[in-house]
Amino acid sequence: MIVGIMVVTLFADQSHSLKDKRQILSSLKERLRQKFNIAVAEGDFQDLWQKSRLGIVAISTSKAVLERTFRQVEEFICGHYPLQITEIEIHYT
Repeated sequence: MIVGIMVVTLFADQSHSLKDKRQILSSLKERLRQKFNIAVAEGDFQDLWQKSRLGIVAISTSKAVLERTFRQVEEFICGHYPLQITEIEIHYT
């Protein structure tokens, strides 16, 4: 088994309050869990209203499957949410 960890730093320029950011992130986390069967948690910047960091974890028997999943996650975020991805870190163990 291979564990993939993806850390995504996001910027929400349309967010004007913590409430706005939390609504967007809550929706995003739930949809990512449902669509990709992955674990998602908010990590840093919880007190900032435009910046956030999500930790995403997936498990597979193939690194190629994890790479494809993480690429699809990135495309999904960019295509469905008013968020800019400012940084992505991916690690495999």
